[in-house]
Amino acid sequence: MSTIKQDEILSVLKNEIENFESKTQISETGQVIQIHDGIANVYGINHAMYGELVEFETGIYGIVQNIEYKSVGVVLLGSDEGLREGSSVKRTGRKAGVPVGYGMIGRVVNALGEPIDALGSIKSDDFFPIENDAPGVTERKSVTVPLQTGILSIDSMFPIGRGQRELIIGDRQTGKTSIAIDTILNQKGQDMICIYVAIGQKASTIAKLVETLKKHGAMEYTIVMSAFASDLASLQYIAPYAGTAMAEYFMKQGKDVLIVYDDLSKHAAAYREMSLLLQRPPGREAYPGDVFYLHSRLLERSSRLDDAHGGGSITALPIIETLAGDVSAYIPTNVISITDGQIFLESELFFAGVRPAVNVGLSVSRVGGAAQTKAMKKASGGLRLDLAQFREMEVFTQFSSDLDSATKELLDHGNRLMELLKQPLSHPLKLHEEVILLCAAKNRMFLDVPVKEMKNFRQELLSYFDSTEPDLIREIEENRELTEEIENKIKDTVVKFKSR
Repeated sequence: MSTIKQDEILSVLKNEIENFESKTQISETGQVIQIHDGIANVYGINHAMYGELVEFETGIYGIVQNIEYKSVGVVLLGSDEGLREGSSVKRTGRKAGVPVGYGMIGRVVNALGEPIDALGSIKSDDFFPIENDAPGVTERKSVTVPLQTGILSIDSMFPIGRGQRELIIGDRQTGKTSIAIDTILNQKGQDMICIYVAIGQKASTIAKLVETLKKHGAMEYTIVMSAFASDLASLQYIAPYAGTAMAEYFMKQGKDVLIVYDDLSKHAAAYREMSLLLQRPPGREAYPGDVFYLHSRLLERSSRLDDAHGGGSITALPIIETLAGDVSAYIPTNVISITDGQIFLESELFFAGVRPAVNVGLSVSRVGGAAQTKAMKKASGGLRLDLAQFREMEVFTQFSSDLDSATKELLDHGNRLMELLKQPLSHPLKLHEEVILLCAAKNRMFLDVPVKEMKNFRQELLSYFDSTEPDLIREIEENRELTEEIENKIKDTVVKFKSR
């Protein structure tokens, strides 16, 4: 018995020795030489890469943002409590990233992808780096599929396509966020995943926004990522990149994603704070010189991929806040030059009761009619020209009392168009509703409706169509075309509604 056991032991030992594999791990560690305001200068991790994640002895992480001759500058992604001069820092060898996956949908998370909605942990499908190269030209496809915002003035004159980057710009409190939220609400049933990235906002504002999304059933397809105003500048800085990483995961699965950055002015301010703490020299208007690169490498990641790469898309709606409507300031100019158009909201229009307060002259979509349905293109044909003529004539005739009939009709038509384009919050319109209203307006069928009654008339007219013309509505929604037959049927139904 003892001989058998000895033979067995010997054979096991021989086997282990033969299959012995020497594994040596070298972990590069360093020490904190200075720490202040969420920034740590670290000595000893000489091979650290820009953007690499490093781990401090307290368990919190940081991102390498400055590489100098004898030290590296690291921005902390958490509290510096317990850290001091001499604390150890370890390289991880990987880039900063966030968990991604379908489990994120319907949740409110922070810039690190951690839940902050008290609904428990989130099961992730993968881990994506927050910084990623934008798709190359050969991987992209032209933007042709419309993204309906449900906002009549935008869908008719400044159409947005899936894969486009359309800037929403305007002064504080002019309804920029409202346009983005209405667009998210309108994606219900459109096979679109939405990501709302809040940068530097109050917790109460985000709570109210989440409540609005829940009320309209939009959280079923939406992720809310928030870096609060009270959070570290580093978290506000990485938030839009982390949100885009989540969007890229879905895009690579062939899905269409809408991402809102609210807002990039606060993002630039957070980056400026971080850069000055890292002792980088400020440039133009006291901003670091690479603010353009900051936003271009973010927004260039939004695109529509060709079928060979899955056919998914990311549509970006960045928001920028201006001061006194100055679109020629540094950051507005940067983002305007990166995006494919802008929706400019004007304070004067907003305070005059025109909401959404879209300035028709300064707003533009560089994709244009390529991302518009045939029905919308035909119905909205001369709308922008009619509004431009109305604005010009309104200024010209404001001091004149004796007007000819043609001028009077032009002004009456313009006033009704302005009323038609006013839209209440959280009430996006469906495609058929927009087509019906625009078709009736194009044929001057609102001229006999008093301006003050336009709002009620519009609501009653759409309700009448819903109850009497379900086949017509279905045809518009399915075929997305406005044939002569459909247009005549819309005109006949409007006449019937008026003669009730």
